Amino acid sequence: MENVRILLVDDEDDFRRTLAKRLTKRGMNTKQAASGEECLKIMEKDPVDVVVLDVKMPGMNGIETLHHIKKRHPETEVIMLTGHATTHDGVEGIKTGAFDYLTKPIELEHLLGKIGQVHEKLVMEKEKQKEAKFRAKMEQQMIATERLAALGTLAAGVAHEINNPLAIIKESAGWMKSILNREELANMPRKPDFEMALEKIEKGVKRAKRITLQLLGSVKQTHSTISVVNIKELVNETVALLQREAGNKDVEIVQEIDPAIVSIWTDPYKLRQILINIITNAVHASRSGDRITVALKPVDDRVAIKIKDTGQGIPGENLKKIFEPFFSTKPPGKGTGLGLFVTRSLMDKLGGEISVESRLGEGTTFCITLPRYADEEDTSKKDKTSIQSEG
Repeated sequence: MENVRILLVDDEDDFRRTLAKRLTKRGMNTKQAASGEECLKIMEKDPVDVVVLDVKMPGMNGIETLHHIKKRHPETEVIMLTGHATTHDGVEGIKTGAFDYLTKPIELEHLLGKIGQVHEKLVMEKEKQKEAKFRAKMEQQMIATERLAALGTLAAGVAHEINNPLAIIKESAGWMKSILNREELANMPRKPDFEMALEKIEKGVKRAKRITLQLLGSVKQTHSTISVVNIKELVNETVALLQREAGNKDVEIVQEIDPAIVSIWTDPYKLRQILINIITNAVHASRSGDRITVALKPVDDRVAIKIKDTGQGIPGENLKKIFEPFFSTKPPGKGTGLGLFVTRSLMDKLGGEISVESRLGEGTTFCITLPRYADEEDTSKKDKTSIQSEG
């Protein structure tokens, strides 16, 4: 009971101080008030678990104080103190919501017994709250699992129904291209137009296959390959992969790595894909002369990676949609709208979190945090995404 917060309310100073001293010696966190008004002021600033409240006090009496306590702090339990001749006040207090009442003079062990009962009740209430939260969490996880299963069924159906005709279209386009390359058709009228049309068909086929692959990848339940990862080297390798694309747009990628950073246990393949997706998006959102900063630092028992660009920023109305499947602000044919959707799915599998802040016209910052020790059996599907718009 050492963690129980107790407030003694009695206008008899000697009785109150003596009782507070004896309870404090028992290791309890004890406060004092000489009136009902002072009691309420203390509770507004510093809530308590148990109020030991005298019924007979000048000004606001115990019953009135009890009414105010139950109205403002319904979670606080109250033990009433009454004289032998006023036990009916104690009964009235219980009707009003008091936990119990004791008659003066009180025995310390008797009071401790009542406080112990209150403590057990508080513990049980907290356990009930935890259980309720856990049930709600499990219900949300079940809903998310059902949605993911439905999306998986849809993805499998899309792949089966679309990939077959795509293969036929691709084969036919290749056959037509081989015919156009024959010598007898060298002077065919409008031959460049036909070649351009076939090129568009092939690009469309590639894009459609890419969409089905990304959709399948976002719902496929693959086992993580957990291993020790030198995260500094992984970030360096990922940035090196994207340097050429950034250079073509005259965009600089710089790294800010905390020397205290350590290796972590995670899936390097999933983490690399996450970084590629976010940094690629940053490159696409950047203009000539912009800069992308990849910062890496330890945060308690986790590792934080920030990807900050000085690009166009994301409008507030779009910021909450960027993790939705098929949402894209890119022109038709330039993006699938699945990159960040897949990224969030991968983050869930790694037990990490992702947040984004953006200011229109000034840039966007993505922050991912990862545990130093990822759990292969972590199947949590709760939403771990934070979004903040700054204009």
